Amino acid sequence: MAIVTRIRREVLTLPAAELGPDNPLPPLRPLDETHRVDDRDREDLPRDMARQIGYEPLHSLLPVRIRDGYGRSREPRTVDAIVIENDRLRATVLPGLGGRVASLLHLPTGRELLYRNPVFQPANLALNGAWYAGGIEWNIGATGHTTLSCAPLHAARVPAPDGGEMLRLWEWERLRDLSFQVDLWLPDGSDFLHAGVRVRNPHERAVPLYWWSSTAVPEDRRVVVPAEEAWEFGPERRLRRVPAPAHDAQRPYATDWFYDMPDGRRRWIAALDADGHGLAQTSTDELRGRKQFVWGSGPGGRRWQEWLGAPGSGGYREIQAGLARTQLEHVRLEAESEVSWLEAYGPLTASPENTEEELELALPRAEFEAARAAWQPYADAEPGALLATGSGWGALEVLRADWKLPGTPFPATLLGEEQAPWAELLRTGTLPEPRRVRPPGPTLVAPHWRDMLETAPANPHTEYHLGIAQWHAGDRAQAVRSWERALQLAPSLWPLLRCLAVADQEYGHHERAAERYADAFDDLCRERRDDGEAWTAASAALGREALEALLRVRRVEDARTVWEALLPATRQRGRFRLLEAELRLAEGRRAAARSVFDDGFEVADLREGADAVDRLWERLGDEPLPGRYDFRMRPPGP
Repeated sequence: MAIVTRIRREVLTLPAAELGPDNPLPPLRPLDETHRVDDRDREDLPRDMARQIGYEPLHSLLPVRIRDGYGRSREPRTVDAIVIENDRLRATVLPGLGGRVASLLHLPTGRELLYRNPVFQPANLALNGAWYAGGIEWNIGATGHTTLSCAPLHAARVPAPDGGEMLRLWEWERLRDLSFQVDLWLPDGSDFLHAGVRVRNPHERAVPLYWWSSTAVPEDRRVVVPAEEAWEFGPERRLRRVPAPAHDAQRPYATDWFYDMPDGRRRWIAALDADGHGLAQTSTDELRGRKQFVWGSGPGGRRWQEWLGAPGSGGYREIQAGLARTQLEHVRLEAESEVSWLEAYGPLTASPENTEEELELALPRAEFEAARAAWQPYADAEPGALLATGSGWGALEVLRADWKLPGTPFPATLLGEEQAPWAELLRTGTLPEPRRVRPPGPTLVAPHWRDMLETAPANPHTEYHLGIAQWHAGDRAQAVRSWERALQLAPSLWPLLRCLAVADQEYGHHERAAERYADAFDDLCRERRDDGEAWTAASAALGREALEALLRVRRVEDARTVWEALLPATRQRGRFRLLEAELRLAEGRRAAARSVFDDGFEVADLREGADAVDRLWERLGDEPLPGRYDFRMRPPGP
């Protein structure tokens, strides 16, 4: 007799880097995203694909903050997990890290169906920075890995359609202001983990929607999918139609293949080993797209694999499923509407030629469609006691609009310190001044919050946040005026000077930007109250930007002054070791700059696709780039 599904808490211990604090500087610059298609290339794309690629792509991370406070020093740390288990499968979920399904173990055979990363090592691959490799992740928001990759989600038990229990994960997605939920359960005796997903748009306007469920599998798996052609997006950043790649496809550099799935065919993708054992993923038809990603067989791709995992843990590739044909598209979610679908993940043994037939035997399509219909009424079931707690941002939005979102409660009890000043603005019409001297809190930028800021009493603190909201809305001239007004009376100048410096850079006034950055950093150093986490993060973030701005206009002595004022621990971080090498080179000390590379450093927050390390190395001499610094994701350019 099958064992009834059990849901229980568990604590994992694994080598893990500390996540660290968020960057307190508002992300005012345009989004750094490599997945862009040139407007000229859209002429050759299907009309609906071209339209969805051009449909409101994300241009700013606001109101989300950049998460770049992590390092690469790993030590045993505990991670909270929730385990869902029957007599066939054991799924391990990390609610505090984006709700990732970190492991899916087939109990009768003892086979791990996913690439299970033995370490927790954040790297700069999410839209807002910190992301980690492995497992099944739920990407919502915009093209790229979700800003919730390393963020906590709400989690609780809810009734399942078969009379057992489901684990519900839910949160408020802040880039598009949407609520979403993922219901995970194991039907009685099933070999397949079911995932019911729902995204709701409570607004009186349509909203662009992005969703891709991404699964890491061991790199040696062969990917099987019912498609003859695919759209390839490679290092040249062109989207072109190609024959579907071979099952064990590889490229020298990182490559995406978005499969052109035939209409009417069941939606599925599988990753099988040489003996035909592996993982199958299937969904109802709403989840239209399927994708495979490889890091590439070249030195850069191998280095990224080492960077994200542990020595000897092997590499991975990804199989993915999404709402559109490609990840460069966003679909339209109409006003006051929702979209939902059902996914399933489970073991499969098959050859590439009979994979679809074996999937039909293991999980008949009609049975799966019936499971989706049975789940739908339970999507509104109210959760029980919380097993894990996410953020208070959804509670703030529900408080503001009085939305009714059955099944995904966001009660006022979830409001925390970050939401408190905005709740007071909502209640009294005034944004309260901070009670103590510290770096400013996060800014809300949606039109309704901007309207409230515009009518609130115009003190410097309010003008600072108003300027950020205006900047996000594209009213840059008014944003600059708000910041300049605030400067006249503000007790703390550096946040305003930094915003004005970014504006100067965006307008091409780099000399003035450098001057403002120098003044801002000097003001922060005078104001800094202690070497605690908040002030350390602020001085590191502002110091980095100031150094880069000063070096850009060759104000080398001023850059050295900023460097010397950084905290000693900050100067030892890899990002700042790289800046030190650039500073030494600007001072004419080539050998001293080269010694930084010889001594070794690791830029923990190195951005996917960034070339700062190899460009600086090229300026130091003609030797080949050492392998430890080779993260190149495209052929060397002219």
